[in-house]
Amino acid sequence: MSEPDPKSVQDMTAVVQTLLQQMQDKFQTMSDQIIGRIDEMSTRIDDLEKNIADLMTQAGVEEGEGGETKPTEGSAQGAD
Repeated sequence: MSEPDPKSVQDMTAVVQTLLQQMQDKFQTMSDQIIGRIDEMSTRIDDLEKNIADLMTQAGVEEGEGGETKPTEGSAQGAD
C-alpha cells in the first residue's frame, strides 16, 4: 500500500481547517445574536415589571407577601 500524497494531505487539511473556521464563525454569530436577544428581552421584562408596579400604585393596590395584592391604606377601595 502506498503512502498518501503529501500535497493531497495538505489540501485536505486546509479544507478541514476552512470548514471548521466557517462553523466557528457561524456559531459565534448565532451566539452573539442569542445573547443580544436575551439582553433585549431582559430589558423589556424590566420595563414591563416597572409599568405593572406603576399601574398597581395608580390603582391603589400594593403587592403583599406571597404575591397577593391588597388595597393600600387610604385607597378608594372599601371606602363606602
